Parts: sequence; C-alpha cells; structure tokens
Amino acid sequence: MAMTSSTRFGPSLRVISGPEVRALLPMADAIGLMADVLAALSAHRAHVPLRSAMPVGPGGNRLGLMPGVLEHPAVFGIKLLSLFPQNAAAGLSSHLGLVALFEAHHGQPVALLEASALTAIRTAAVSAVATRLLAREDAGDLALLGAGEQAASHLEALRLVRPIRRVRVWSRTPGHAHAFAEIHGVEAVDSVASAVVGADIICTLTGAREPILLGDQVAAGVHINAVGACVPTAAEVDPALVVKSRYIVDMRASAEAEAGEYLTAMEAGAIAPDHIAAELGEIVAGLKPARQDNGEITLFKSLGLAAEDLAAAQFILDRARALGVGQSVQL
Repeated sequence: MAMTSSTRFGPSLRVISGPEVRALLPMADAIGLMADVLAALSAHRAHVPLRSAMPVGPGGNRLGLMPGVLEHPAVFGIKLLSLFPQNAAAGLSSHLGLVALFEAHHGQPVALLEASALTAIRTAAVSAVATRLLAREDAGDLALLGAGEQAASHLEALRLVRPIRRVRVWSRTPGHAHAFAEIHGVEAVDSVASAVVGADIICTLTGAREPILLGDQVAAGVHINAVGACVPTAAEVDPALVVKSRYIVDMRASAEAEAGEYLTAMEAGAIAPDHIAAELGEIVAGLKPARQDNGEITLFKSLGLAAEDLAAAQFILDRARALGVGQSVQL
C-alpha cells in the first residue's frame, strides 16, 4: 500500500533563531503578554511545577529544566537551559538553551526557539509589569545593579512604563559598567551605594551569591526588582530589606522553595510565611492592591516561570507563521 503524505512525514516543526525571536517579540507586546500570563497563573489557568537543575561537570554549571502547561492558548512545553556562570568571560550569555513548544490537542511538537533572547525579553517584561504596578507614578531615577544582557533588556522595558530621567549602572566588574554606560548613554558608578542613592527604582541583575543591596541603603518609596538570584543558596538583597519591604513574588510556591533572601529571613525568624503579600498576577487581576502609598518600599522577587516562556513562544510562533519567518522542518 502506498504511504500518504500524512503517514510518510511527521508534524512540521518551526525553528526560530535568537535574532528572529527579538524581531518577533517587541518589548511593548511582551509587557502586555506577561501581564496576561501572570494573571492566568494566579487564577490557576496555567500550571508549572518547580524547576529542576542537575550539575554538569565542575564550576557550578547546571542543566535546567522548566516544564509547563497553558490552558489558553492550549499549549505545553519545556525550556531547557545550560546555566554556565562563567560564560560572560567568553562573551556569552550564562543562560543558553531552547524552548520546545507542543500543541495540546494531539501533543505534536510545533516549535523550537532559541531561549536566551526569549528569556532576556520576557524577564524584563515581567519586571516592567511589576514596575508599572508598584513603582511611584513619578519614579524616574533608575539604578541597574549588573551590566549584562538583563541590564540592557531592563533598561528598554522600564523606559516603556515610567518616565526614566536618570540611569546609573554598577557592576561587580567595573569595566562592564563603563562599557554598558558608553553603549547606552547612561552613567557608570563604582559602588552600589553610589548607584542607589536617590534612586526610585532599583533592579538587581547579577549572579551574586551574597547580598549586594542592603536594607539601610534603600529609602522610603523605592521599588526593587530582584531578578538575578534564582536558587535558595543565593541572595542579592539582605534580610533587612526583605523585612522592611512589601514583598511580591511571581509564584508563591517558587518563592517558598527558591527565593534565597526570603528563605534566609525566614530561617532567622525575621519574617513569617505571610510576609509574601501577593503574587504579581493577583495584583494584575485586581485581587490584591498595587502600591498603597508613596512611602512604601515594594520588592518584586522574580524567579522566572515556564508559563512566561511558553506564552512568549506561542506569540512568537503565531507571528512567525503569519510572516513566514523561521525554518520549517518536517519530523
């Protein structure tokens, strides 16, 4: 019997490169998309187990696995990341990998996307959602602690949600801060204290294992996006800052398992479990209040969730199909 085309070939898989991801997911669209998926997460219309990671040789290198399911659009998939902390020295992202996307009707794989560009965009977009809801309306002085890929994407994203007038950047490697400042037309400084004094918005975007931002450095009314540390043994902010802030998370279960600064404060008896004031999606949906007064210190702990990656991947895939972008591979 002759084989039909449907039995001869498997499903068509679209492969989308990093530059194509960046072109197909503008930051303004990503911010709206992340607000929607965060609300879906808090309403239990998206499902993500805790991420897992396994060591890969010496040097703290790991393989990360982040699976998830979205109800609308009906897709599921996984992000596979190599987490190599020393990559910056080679001019590479510390997060390299792929997002594999499946449609949920028949379970067919439909797309394979480069993950580092997607991660940079969606992470900054989530911080922009938090900043839009939690920073003071007049917040315009931004401190970037870290001068890598996330600093660049956060600068782009936050300029879309607040009238940023001044930007200072600090890095644990001073040369990186000066190079970033020259490229982006901002001010490089030589200490965290110099970066954050007078700042309205602070973003911690480093691979630091120990706190770089302390409670006594943060004035009333500041909003912080704590982004860099994503394992329970690392923290970019100290317990004192956790205690004095209104602490918002992307997902409670993730924060309770992985947020190092929260776990350290809990172990010290400085806070109780109810110190997590809200998931960001609850604030997006109007279920919990946004900023409550101009003197409140708000801290958004971003750990990153597979649902964000999958929503971004589906958005990119829809555009890629419409525009004929990417390579179609028959499996």
